[in-house]
Amino acid sequence: MENHSYGRALQGNYTSQLAAQYPTATDYHAVGFPSLPNYLALTSGSTWGINDDGYHRLPAGGLGAQLTAAGIEWRAYMEGMTRGCFNSPYPYAIRHNPFAYYGGGCPEQVVNFTHFAADMQGDVPQFVWITPGLCHDGHDCSTGVADQWLSQTVPQILATSAWQNDGLLLITWDEGDDSANHVLTLAIHPYPTERVSAVAYNHYSLLASIEDRLGLPRLGLAASAQPMTDLLASERPVLR
Repeated sequence: MENHSYGRALQGNYTSQLAAQYPTATDYHAVGFPSLPNYLALTSGSTWGINDDGYHRLPAGGLGAQLTAAGIEWRAYMEGMTRGCFNSPYPYAIRHNPFAYYGGGCPEQVVNFTHFAADMQGDVPQFVWITPGLCHDGHDCSTGVADQWLSQTVPQILATSAWQNDGLLLITWDEGDDSANHVLTLAIHPYPTERVSAVAYNHYSLLASIEDRLGLPRLGLAASAQPMTDLLASERPVLR
């Protein structure tokens, strides 16, 4: 999601319900401004010294390449990507598609969000990334519109056996709308043991958590980041 600080994101009714029900990081901060450096941090452990939203061809690598090399099935769903990674019109924004920066190509695993609903009813890839378009992510439209999009999309994920069998849904905002860069991050999984964490986390922590969970080596600054272990701990209820 986009450009909402912690308190503003929680103004969404559905989002606030998720935060009340599932683990929430209360001291989570983005790593910079504007959008692109945060997306790169989330997928490579580095901002690459970039402080703008322009297109920069980076060396091949990143999280997508890690997943492919490890034989982990993955898909990235980009809302509005109707003409590929590089030529799609609004509401798609390439700066919100980090996978197109590594090596300067468009991985076959990066697809239009129109594939999402059908995929959620079949074999869900082991790793899924979702980027809403510029309205539904809250960048160009109101908190209410973004919140409504989440209320329609999240239940589709929670209905899958992939999520119900120890799956994990992470929702974060790329950056805040003030200098503190304090953003909301939710860790939605079936049997959480902790509801709130005040540990200081950032996008490198989230990447570290993903890579640890999938058995991948940590990239860049994720190597020294604090993983979100407390929020990801789960305990199945004992049936008697």
